[in-house]
Amino acid sequence: MNLDGTDLRILDELQRDGALSNVELSRRVHLSPSPCLARVKALEASGVVARYVALINAQAVGLSLNVFISISLKSQSKAALAEFEQRIAEHEEVMECYLMTGDSDYLIRVAVADIAALERFILDQLTPIPGIEQIRSSFALKQVRYKTALPLPRAS
Repeated sequence: MNLDGTDLRILDELQRDGALSNVELSRRVHLSPSPCLARVKALEASGVVARYVALINAQAVGLSLNVFISISLKSQSKAALAEFEQRIAEHEEVMECYLMTGDSDYLIRVAVADIAALERFILDQLTPIPGIEQIRSSFALKQVRYKTALPLPRAS
């Protein structure tokens, strides 16, 4: 999909507040409501807008520990990677999972309540996954920057 300046302005506003009414969105991007809604529907249909979510404050719901875990597998075959990815996706604590280059095969970020919850996750959920060779954890001491909005090209 070719995105023009109006599409980029719509995306920018939706990234800031996905709960905007169509009337308010159209006002902010200087369109009438009907064409604005048509553009939003086209962005959704094309997959540019993948979904709408509410961002929850992790601390407010008792998930105060953010842990990055590097995982190395015994084998990097397609089957081993697919098995790991399928199994890791089953765990709600896993917020992000990336196939990596470098020293480890995967980097995951988990959100847990405390050290005891992390221990349970590692021992009961992570280590039983077949093919894991090494697990290394790093604790986030402080969140310096967190954002969900992508850096879009400037709308002209």
